[in-house]
Amino acid sequence: MNPHSSPIVVFDLDGTLAETAGDLIGTLNVILARNGHAPLPLEQARDLLGAGARALIQRGFTVAGASLTPERLETLFQDFLSYYGAHLTDNSHLFPGVVEALDRLEAAGFRLAICTNKVEAHAVALLDALGIGHRFRTIVGKETFAFSKPDPRHITATIERAGGDLHRAVMVGDSKADVAAAKAAGIPVVGVTFGYTPVPMRELAPDWVIEHFDALPDAVGALLARETVKPAA
Repeated sequence: MNPHSSPIVVFDLDGTLAETAGDLIGTLNVILARNGHAPLPLEQARDLLGAGARALIQRGFTVAGASLTPERLETLFQDFLSYYGAHLTDNSHLFPGVVEALDRLEAAGFRLAICTNKVEAHAVALLDALGIGHRFRTIVGKETFAFSKPDPRHITATIERAGGDLHRAVMVGDSKADVAAAKAAGIPVVGVTFGYTPVPMRELAPDWVIEHFDALPDAVGALLARETVKPAA
């Protein structure tokens, strides 16, 4: 254990800290419309989120009954980034209790970091626009390293970059990729129930499940204290 490192909580972004589906699906629908396809209803399309913009586009066009070559996908990805970058917070906001939970964690001595499959520049801009970007020691996106979730190195490299202690770290996320990456890294994971996943969070079997950020600081403390983990079911 590095005596100079600190306990750390690593957060996913979309569907974990912030409700961003409206702007992400809104952008997808703009891209679909430009290519002659009908828009997808927000509630139907929420479950397409979680693996980054390329995957969202691929999934969206599949639902629309269209196939994409790798070259066409890359062109649409650049179109997506351009439009979304100008509409990051049209309909996005923090989930209830986020600021208060961050306050409590920082007061307890935790470093905070972001590990997201969102493009890093958009993650930074979104967090700054939502007023919490300065809270995080590092903000790591999908392309920051040569790997991304569910690869466990995405989380461990984020922790190292933030000066956190790998043995006193907790991941917080909303998707299968978050849970799988954390488990593969040997890091306890808290799953939120209000994010973007086609499989209910409890079925993904994280170490702890929360339904509101009010419960996060106590969950993190309990996991790191190696107390009996509250059943996810």
